[in-house]
Amino acid sequence: MNIKDMISPVIRDMPPSGIRRFFDLVDEIEGAVSLGVGEPDFITPWHIREASIHSLEEGYTHYTSNWGLPDLRREIARYLSHRFNLAYSFEDQIIVTVGASEAIDLALRAIVTPGDEVLVPEPSYVSYMPCVEMAGGRVVPIVTKAEDEFRLTPQALREAITPHTKALILPYPNNPTGGVMLRSDLEAIADVLKDTDILVLSDEIYAELTYGDTAHVSIASLPGMEERTVLISGFSKAFAMTGWRVGYAAGHRDIIAAMVKIHQYTMLCAPVMSQIAAVEALRAGYNDDYEDVKRMHREYDRRRRLMVKSFNDMGLECFEPRGAFYVFPSIQRTGMSSEEFCERLLQEQKVAVVPGNAFGASGEGFIRCSYAYSIDALTEALKRIGAFVENLHN
Repeated sequence: MNIKDMISPVIRDMPPSGIRRFFDLVDEIEGAVSLGVGEPDFITPWHIREASIHSLEEGYTHYTSNWGLPDLRREIARYLSHRFNLAYSFEDQIIVTVGASEAIDLALRAIVTPGDEVLVPEPSYVSYMPCVEMAGGRVVPIVTKAEDEFRLTPQALREAITPHTKALILPYPNNPTGGVMLRSDLEAIADVLKDTDILVLSDEIYAELTYGDTAHVSIASLPGMEERTVLISGFSKAFAMTGWRVGYAAGHRDIIAAMVKIHQYTMLCAPVMSQIAAVEALRAGYNDDYEDVKRMHREYDRRRRLMVKSFNDMGLECFEPRGAFYVFPSIQRTGMSSEEFCERLLQEQKVAVVPGNAFGASGEGFIRCSYAYSIDALTEALKRIGAFVENLHN
């Protein structure tokens, strides 16, 4: 028996994550500095951890409803209403998932059938394409450009739509570019979609992390868009809760019910102690105007400005990201591919960043650097990257 032949071709031919490859290499190099992983360097605030600890002491160690704890779904509904002017019933329009990543997978498996096309603006998060393919669909990339600040344009969307288009993934604020969609941008996208049967999967995991005078707007809040939109988010980024694995989806009750059906046969529920921690995060945020989130946001903004200025000063053109916690500088002037630049930077200066082509072919010629690291780590990494770039011209 050839075991390799027993593996599904979809999985066998799927490339490993380009992010994780460089992350794993860091462990093999002494003194290496990584800007590769999109994980907050902040520890989950104590009051959130304490709530989870107390729940364990009180014996909350059992399954919850497949939908998630009612208290958490109530708080999510209140949060979405308070922060983004969205109205969802906690009873049948919200599901709690094992991170936002599971919500993406569930939503795609609930709606995609073989032959369906899913539109994905690129560069974008590495999991979208594999999840679409595992659901039996086909990804149709839509290239976004630095000159457009990596926004999805209505013209590009219109040109990508075919009779087979089932859904559009809308990943803003964007990983890896930091691009955002303004209300006017979203209104133009909604206008393209209004006479179609295309669903929207709006990944809003970075909704709390926008900068300057840019405020996040959910496409679900626009007229006629709530019914066709599945909003996906979670607690990992804004609340520094990556390891807790709590996410959620909100949308039309029929789609959410289909997602619950898949969820109950696979994950069953998110960890109860994590759900209780998430309840505390939202309740405390509502009472103190999300001071924990604002504190981390201020620090991210300081780091963001340092990163943009530093890359532009060293001659690597870097547009100013308005969301998330990544910069996406161009390395085209070096004459190297994204892979070559990253490999040489790691070997010669011991700094790990992610090649832009890990996020789709249109990311070639760029690198992604996370600034979810301390100022000291960022300063050291930037010094080494600057030395690497300078040495290329000597």
